[in-house]
Amino acid sequence: MLESLPSLMPRGRPSAGAGRLDRVAWRAGTCIEAHGVRLGLRTNAPSIMDELRSCLPPGSRPGRSRIVDELFSVWVDPDARAARPSRVYVGGRRRVRTRDLRHALAVLESELRQSVAARSTRRTFVHAGAVGWRGRAIVVPGRSRSGKTTLVAELIRAGASYLSDEFAVLDARGRVHPFAKPLSIRGAGGCDVHVRRPSAEELGGQSAKAPLPVGLVVLAVHRPGAQWEPARLTAGQAVIEMLAHTVPARLRPAESLQALERAVVRAVVVKGERDEAAELAPRLLRMLEEAAPQSRSAVDGATRAAR
Repeated sequence: MLESLPSLMPRGRPSAGAGRLDRVAWRAGTCIEAHGVRLGLRTNAPSIMDELRSCLPPGSRPGRSRIVDELFSVWVDPDARAARPSRVYVGGRRRVRTRDLRHALAVLESELRQSVAARSTRRTFVHAGAVGWRGRAIVVPGRSRSGKTTLVAELIRAGASYLSDEFAVLDARGRVHPFAKPLSIRGAGGCDVHVRRPSAEELGGQSAKAPLPVGLVVLAVHRPGAQWEPARLTAGQAVIEMLAHTVPARLRPAESLQALERAVVRAVVVKGERDEAAELAPRLLRMLEEAAPQSRSAVDGATRAAR
């Protein structure tokens, strides 16, 4: 993550409503790049630049151009006594209007990550949790509130390294790259108000530093009292299941399919209902270890057949 933000006022591409926003007295700005996507941030309050830095997507670095793919604007009330609502804009669209600056910044952080996921042409972003274990990745696809963060947290506590609790970021070879933002662990009953945001280190683990090939894909639906008796899926079934969670599937279908196919070719893919994440996590680590010889044999066989 950047230790400081370079001062560079961004310029976005023309969009509906942007002209009106451009007339605001923006006093500070910066340009960054993440996974090949150029993003710009501007604000009327230079004092919050350090807070904006904490919102940047993992892997961000300083941008070299003022022209950006997407422009984000954060307006806060310069008169603290008036305390008018803060606003966050993406291009010319207002995304939030709130008196709680922390909430506004949380929305900004989410919008920045979603923009990178949708716009990146270097990577394929799949909604999934991901951890590393002995040189391979375990990927847990799932929508928001599906329980993937809970399972990722338990896998970290069991000794796995942290890749992400939001996106499995695949390259063209199907490897998973780190996207290690703080985990978002909701309160009791899925409460958003009391979200905890621990790092992997605070959970007793560590973050992965390099991309990993996929060894295990877990399509697990949480149901209290369920017995973990997963079905094994073929590579084709796995691609179809994961495609539903792939952000750029409609925008770049060919690239998305290629990344998914290469991700699962070496992987074991299972689907089933689960109960508690703490009980399932060590079983998944053992499953990956036991699957290793089978995975290598399957890949060797596919390689021989292709010759």
